[in-house]
Amino acid sequence: MRVFITGASGWIGSATVDELLAGGHEVVGLARSEASAAALEAKGAQVRRGDLDDLESIRTGAAEADAVIHLANKHDWSNQAATNKAERAAVEAIGEAMAGSNRPFLLASGVGTAPGRAYTENDPSPNHGPDSPRGGSENLALEYVDRGVHTICLRFSPSVHGAGDPGLIRLLVGTAREKGVSGYVDDGASRWPAVHRSDAARLVGLGLQKASAGAILHAVGEEGIASREIAEAIGRGLGVPAVSIAREDAVAHFGWLGGFFGMDVPTSSTLTRQLLGWTPTGPTLLEDLATDSYFR
Repeated sequence: MRVFITGASGWIGSATVDELLAGGHEVVGLARSEASAAALEAKGAQVRRGDLDDLESIRTGAAEADAVIHLANKHDWSNQAATNKAERAAVEAIGEAMAGSNRPFLLASGVGTAPGRAYTENDPSPNHGPDSPRGGSENLALEYVDRGVHTICLRFSPSVHGAGDPGLIRLLVGTAREKGVSGYVDDGASRWPAVHRSDAARLVGLGLQKASAGAILHAVGEEGIASREIAEAIGRGLGVPAVSIAREDAVAHFGWLGGFFGMDVPTSSTLTRQLLGWTPTGPTLLEDLATDSYFR
C-alpha cells in the first residue's frame, strides 16, 4: 500500500514510518526541510516537499496515495488560532482529495474528559467548528465518511513517551530543572494517560489494516498516572524535591502547561484493544522516567 504521511519526521510520525516500512508498505512522507527529507530517504521512504500551509502539496500527496495518515500539527501554543486554522485546512484538503474513493484516512487527535469516569472511544469529541481545539478536525474528518472516505480517528495520550521524547514530559522536566522543584497541582491526584512511542506506532499500523470507517482508536497504554507520581519520578531523576503547586499558581509555575497538568483525564483503550488485538508492550511512563533518558 502506498501511504502518504504528514508529520512523517516527527516524534510519532518517524516511528510510524518505521512500522509501515517494516510491514512492506511504500511510504511517502511530507517534509518541510532538507534535514527531514534526508532522514526519510535514509529510512527508505519517499519524500514530498511541503508543510501544513502548502495545501496543494498535501492534496496531491493524498490524491496519489492508497491511504493517508495525518500526524502533523503546528503545536504553536502562542498562537492557537493559527494552529487550529492550519489543522482544519489540512484535514479539509485531504478529505476533498479522497472523497468518493473509500481509501483510509487516519488522523491524529487527542483525548478528552468524562467527569467521574474514564473517557472511552464511544465518547464523541465536543470540538466542532474552526474556532474549537484542533479546529474541530476530528469531527470534520468524520463528516467525510458519508462522502466515501474511510476515516479513522487516532486519539493519542498527552504523553507519548520514550527515549528522545520532545513532548510534554520533557517540558515538565525542563520546568523542574529551572525552578529547582518538581511540581504537581494541588494534591497531585489528577491523572494523565500515557503510551510508549513504539506501542503508538504499532497501533497506527494495526488501525490502517483493521479499523472500519468511522472508528475511533485510543493510543493509551496506561489509563492514568497520578501527576504526583510523575512529579516525584522527575524529582528523583533531577535530585530535586517534589512539591505541591496551588491550582491558582499553576500557570505562573508551569507556563501554558499549567492549564493541562492539573486536569484529570483518565482514558480507556479497552475497545481499541479488543478491535485491533493491540496489547501495549513498551515500558511504562514511570519506567521511562527511571532511566536517564529524560535527564541527560
